[in-house]
Amino acid sequence: MNFPADVRYTKDHEWLRLEGSTATIGITDFAQHELGDIVYVDISSTGKALEAEEVFGTVEAVKTVSDLFLPVAGTIIEVNPLLEKQPELVNTDPYGNGWMVKMTVTDTAAVEALMNSEAYSALVS
Repeated sequence: MNFPADVRYTKDHEWLRLEGSTATIGITDFAQHELGDIVYVDISSTGKALEAEEVFGTVEAVKTVSDLFLPVAGTIIEVNPLLEKQPELVNTDPYGNGWMVKMTVTDTAAVEALMNSEAYSALVS
């Protein structure tokens, strides 16, 4: 499994990459592997201010639907437009073109409290 060192991770299997005060968020390689073939991503939270661990959307796989939880508080500013027609990008490129949302982070220090790649790897091992 792939757990890049340049992102932070949650116990709910989301990842976050911070650039300034903007974060890109998706689900981890472990999560997409566990879900199986992803057929639909439903995110309708653009423009909404949400708290950490609030649901910002769902991801539907062949066998299940799972909630997506925001790693830190902030406002959703963009949803990945590619996922509407190509939800399988979450399976094939979870840390690249398969990202889910971009958000403005309320408190960038909160990102440091998330797990690094070593801690997340230990969690899922």
